[in-house]
Amino acid sequence: MEEIVKDSNGNVLNDGDSVQLIKDLNVKGSSMDMKRGAVVKSIRLTSKSDEVECKIGKSTIVLKTCFLKKR
Repeated sequence: MEEIVKDSNGNVLNDGDSVQLIKDLNVKGSSMDMKRGAVVKSIRLTSKSDEVECKIGKSTIVLKTCFLKKR
């Protein structure tokens, strides 16, 4: 059974969706900071229902869905 992945507002997320950050985030292991309002395009769902994978520049990072809203 496939788990349903939802953003902070309860909207269902799918592979390839664009999301927007609702909070400033520090990326662990990197000096990169992600600012609130930044748009992340073409997310990929992971095996965990509270995480998505995305590509920022050349880096691939995992974001918690509680900090995202669907665009």
